[in-house]
Amino acid sequence: MLPKDPYMLLSVVNTALRDGKYADLDALAAANGSDAQSICSTLEKAGFSYDAGRKTFLAK
Repeated sequence: MLPKDPYMLLSVVNTALRDGKYADLDALAAANGSDAQSICSTLEKAGFSYDAGRKTFLAK
């Protein structure tokens, strides 16, 4: 289960992707009962955008 708080979510997602636990955001989302679009939407509202090439969320 992923955290609801956007800053905790940012930390969990970026750490999991950085550490190579998941191949990409879609795999991470599926493994945690979510979808990539909802993760992106939550983090975009908090001022972050997803860089697929780097597999990380960055401040806008």
